[in-house]
Amino acid sequence: MIDITSTIERWLQEEHIRDGLLVVSSLHTTAGITVNENADPDVKTDFLRRLDEVYPWEHPKDLHMEGNTAAHLKTSTVGHAQTLIVSNGRFILGTWQGIYFCEFDGPRHRKFHVKVIQ
Repeated sequence: MIDITSTIERWLQEEHIRDGLLVVSSLHTTAGITVNENADPDVKTDFLRRLDEVYPWEHPKDLHMEGNTAAHLKTSTVGHAQTLIVSNGRFILGTWQGIYFCEFDGPRHRKFHVKVIQ
């Protein structure tokens, strides 16, 4: 789980975006986007461990030849995108919230896309 909050906040400043809806979307079927706690690093550890418990990496009945069915399921559960409110050039997030890019099948070279609707 990679905290991308400050990266997107910098982009908002550079683009002079003041208000609107921001959509951040992963361009991959095995990587998602979530909003979660960014204060205690144990939350990320627990989050990933619990996903691994629900979707173990190997399952004897999986047919997908790449062997990464668990990563696809995790992305579908977390979601590929999040929509956030931008007000006065900043996200409206809770005190402990951050935006995370979730890599479920890597590391790999990944991309996410940001679009603002004003």
